[in-house]
Amino acid sequence: MSPLQFIRQRPFALLGVVGLLWLLTPVALKRLARVSLFEFGAPADFAASYARDLQQYWSLRTRSTNELLQTARDLANLNASYETRIQENETLREEVRRLEEALHLPSNPEYRTEIARVVRRDFGTWSQRLVIRKGRNAGLPVGAPVIFSGGVVGRVAEVYAYTAAVDLVSSPTLRIAAVADGDSRPFSFEGGPNPPFTQARGSVEFVPLDVYASPEAPKRIVTAGLGGVFPAGIVIGYIQNLELDTGGLFKSGAVLLDPRLNELHEVAVLVPLNPEQQ
Repeated sequence: MSPLQFIRQRPFALLGVVGLLWLLTPVALKRLARVSLFEFGAPADFAASYARDLQQYWSLRTRSTNELLQTARDLANLNASYETRIQENETLREEVRRLEEALHLPSNPEYRTEIARVVRRDFGTWSQRLVIRKGRNAGLPVGAPVIFSGGVVGRVAEVYAYTAAVDLVSSPTLRIAAVADGDSRPFSFEGGPNPPFTQARGSVEFVPLDVYASPEAPKRIVTAGLGGVFPAGIVIGYIQNLELDTGGLFKSGAVLLDPRLNELHEVAVLVPLNPEQQ
């Protein structure tokens, strides 16, 4: 072999050696290296997140007095609306508790809500994740559901000291038992490959034959409450179309997810108070 050919093939040989060594490395050591790398990069992500918050703070300080007054009025109206909804929610909770006692039904698992800021977004074709600014320090467990005002965000996949990784509802790794709004028959929702810079989508299968949807009349789907992860009734998305599957016994189709998933700044993690009951 000539020296020139050796120089050309040397990078491939080194790459092959590194790949072989990685394959022979024990799984425990790989996981330790991955966790250590994530924890090592966490301070940089934290600093960038706090810098964005500080930048937003100073940008708000530059607004005029009229703009601030208008924002204050809007917030006052919003707070009044939220106070009314809180009162309605408490009334409904009391009614549910009364019916559970009258019918001797078990209570649903209760959660506490942990609000977390989004540190980083990892949006790829096959993996869609958020990194949030809370982890073991806030008592977040792996598998906890994550939601926002528009519905389901995803599920906590990994928990570190001060951060946690959340698999988005659009990720192919996430499957949820769902029902059509106003129906009680469960079917399966799954995320899928989503190209960057497009509205997130998913898919459903095993949908009953008498459920219909189209782009002109989309069908809203919500969590079924099965599986012990997501509470029932949280919005997932809207079915855009349904077609018969290969067996002809059920339908399957595409689901359009909330476009705000690509620009979230804060999310709510539902931490179960009694995880052993789930």
